[in-house]
Amino acid sequence: MAWLILGLVLFVGSHSVRIFADDWRSRTIEAWGEKAFKGLYAVLSLVGFYALIVGYAEVRMQPIVIWQPPIATRHISVLLMLFASILMVAAYIPGNHLKLRMGHPMVLSVKVWALAHLLSNGNLADLVLFGTFLVWSVLNFKSARARDRIKAAAQTMDESLQAPKAKLSATLITLVGGALLWAGITFYLHALVVGISPMGR
Repeated sequence: MAWLILGLVLFVGSHSVRIFADDWRSRTIEAWGEKAFKGLYAVLSLVGFYALIVGYAEVRMQPIVIWQPPIATRHISVLLMLFASILMVAAYIPGNHLKLRMGHPMVLSVKVWALAHLLSNGNLADLVLFGTFLVWSVLNFKSARARDRIKAAAQTMDESLQAPKAKLSATLITLVGGALLWAGITFYLHALVVGISPMGR
């Protein structure tokens, strides 16, 4: 469990600077330079991710069961992962309706992903891992939306700036790409990487 917690502290902590210390982040980038700051950020993220993976793999060998999820929640989690996959793809397709409407589909994707896995897993390690990511995604989205409102208020004072318009083609690509990603994870990659098939339990 120690490796898992260390990984979460490093990985989630490095991704939480804008939530709790955005002003410090801006000052540090100005003092160090953007490349140096992003370099340290990348190192902490990679080390944290590695520790997280190692720690989670270790605790899965001797699971501590907190509760036994009913079969229905596992089916719900599979459906939720479809939405998470679509939101993930939406973060990378410019001009789609989801990205323009929600603003931060990547963070929402993490939120839905974490919720889906909390519903279908009842071990202590799962509660720690996915619970941490769920709390982080909620706080991150709230912080990001607050920054968006400040930015929008500034832009309304500049009439030359026009809000981008969503494209139907980009939205269709997002939906199809998300569905394909979901199918690949659900029917192949999850069993290959994690060793458990979401459709086979």
